[in-house]
Amino acid sequence: MRGNLWLFLSALILLISLILKQVPLFVLSVLLLLSAGASSLWNRFCLHRVEFSRRLSSSRVFHGEEIIYETEIVNKKILPLPWLNVEDELPEDVTLLKGEAEKAGPRRVVMNVTSPVGIYHKIRRRYPMRCMQRGVFTFGPTILRSGDLFGLLQRETRYQECEHLTVYPRLVPLEKLGVSSKQLFGEMRVRNHLFRDPVLTAGVRDYQPGDSIKRIHWKNSARFGKLQTKVYEPTTTIDLSIFLDVRTVKEPLWGVQTQLQELGIIAAASISRHALESGFRVGLYVNQAQFTSEAPIRVPHSRHEDQLVHILEALAQVQHSETLPMSKFIRHEAPALPWGTTLLVIAAQPTDKLVANLLDLKRPGRSTALIKLGGEPLDEPSGKLPVYHISDNAAWEVIESIGISDNPAQPPDRKRDKPRGKV
Repeated sequence: MRGNLWLFLSALILLISLILKQVPLFVLSVLLLLSAGASSLWNRFCLHRVEFSRRLSSSRVFHGEEIIYETEIVNKKILPLPWLNVEDELPEDVTLLKGEAEKAGPRRVVMNVTSPVGIYHKIRRRYPMRCMQRGVFTFGPTILRSGDLFGLLQRETRYQECEHLTVYPRLVPLEKLGVSSKQLFGEMRVRNHLFRDPVLTAGVRDYQPGDSIKRIHWKNSARFGKLQTKVYEPTTTIDLSIFLDVRTVKEPLWGVQTQLQELGIIAAASISRHALESGFRVGLYVNQAQFTSEAPIRVPHSRHEDQLVHILEALAQVQHSETLPMSKFIRHEAPALPWGTTLLVIAAQPTDKLVANLLDLKRPGRSTALIKLGGEPLDEPSGKLPVYHISDNAAWEVIESIGISDNPAQPPDRKRDKPRGKV
């Protein structure tokens, strides 16, 4: 708009100088027109062959680690840029240790930097950042603006491609949560260390009182004229299914207690690590939909060396709202779980229905347990359902040590790559 006004005023002065036959005014109008033309051409080609790129020193980090955010601008032409403004959108929850940023929206900030760029010149900037919030964060988009020497005209271009950063939840010793690893995993091993695998049949024997009807070998029973029972080979494979309930307030209220939710995520991550190191096959289930589909968050059981990475990536995406109550969710998932698995539910507000479902799911070869987050301890129900409690004192000690804010980050869609180092 200012450029058009400049052209209009220059043409008006030229017309007046011709009418009045004023040479100085004519020279001035010509100079103004030449300047306007040069500004127009400068503005047209200012962002031509200007390249912008950004990179993160690591796209997978643990809570509390630092990264380097690097931007690079390259001017690949003979035309210099008297000024170039870079408006880069960043996540608010990743602490910027160098530079300044302004609030730009919910959990977003904008960093504005203006500088000249010479002929065939490259500018590289490095910003250290500290990751103090769990989540998946987006860096970008970025807007580049430039124009003529006088600032009358300007042009902008938008770089939509973004970089994504995954911050894993913190891992702590189970004793710091007030849960004894010997007590928790010792009981699981006693119950499930040697159970019968229905896939591996070792032979048959005569029926004995107390044998399950499901174990009767009917063909051999008909052949020998008396009941025969299948004998299964024992197995030492232990499957642990961790169910994380994201609800932190009592039904039917809606909302979130961020500290309790983060505590549950830390507990799930720490228990997963300890279980994998103890030889368990671990799977994770969260009653919340994935971002790429309507299916709930699931990490299938495995003892692979990358299993903890998969679990941490899933936990990094956890948000506030449940998509299905845990009592219904666990009923839906239980039939597909490996035979003989141990179900461990982590919940801040376990309902009577959830406890009843856990008791119903107890059967030969399958055990269940519940971890209550904060608040008052839950009276251990009948039916020998183990109930563990992470007290408020233990909870606040963990929460204060990592400085959790009121609202965790909103994870977007992201690219997947390998984490830095070894988990």
